[in-house]
Amino acid sequence: MISLLVVLFFALTGVTLNHPDWAFGSSEVRREVTGTLPTGWINGTEVDWLTVAEELRAQQGLHGRAEEPRLDGTEASISFLGPGYSADTVIDTQTGRYNINILAQGGVAVLNDLHKGRDTGGAWSWLIDLSGIVLTLVAVTGIGILLYLKKTRTQALMVMGIASVVVLFLGWRAVG
Repeated sequence: MISLLVVLFFALTGVTLNHPDWAFGSSEVRREVTGTLPTGWINGTEVDWLTVAEELRAQQGLHGRAEEPRLDGTEASISFLGPGYSADTVIDTQTGRYNINILAQGGVAVLNDLHKGRDTGGAWSWLIDLSGIVLTLVAVTGIGILLYLKKTRTQALMVMGIASVVVLFLGWRAVG
């Protein structure tokens, strides 16, 4: 039953990924916020990125994993990333003033990012890998059962062979 839900999830999100122009109730909210970090977030050329991330979370309600910290002279930046979400922050190192561009996409974008494993973290990556292994076992077991059944073996192998040729041809056409 778990495999059934996994197949259903990846099948539906495969369609939404393949047709982003279709209206699946997607919504996108962009906003820009500004503020100032309290003193102590930078000491000379050393940035306390944990303090910066937690202060931005507290002040602006940001979420997702804090990634890509960068310090470049008079400018620092950090991004908060999650499925269907990004918040890119640029900080003036002299004044502590920051500007954040937030992009929060709708539920379909979140599901699509989960499908791809984008900005999801290690646990979700393991779930994707485990799902792939289980689905491979289900497919191999199905082929094994197909080979065991004498009545339908020839027809099933013919259909599988034809389907394999069609898939390979379409893949070749897509690449070339």
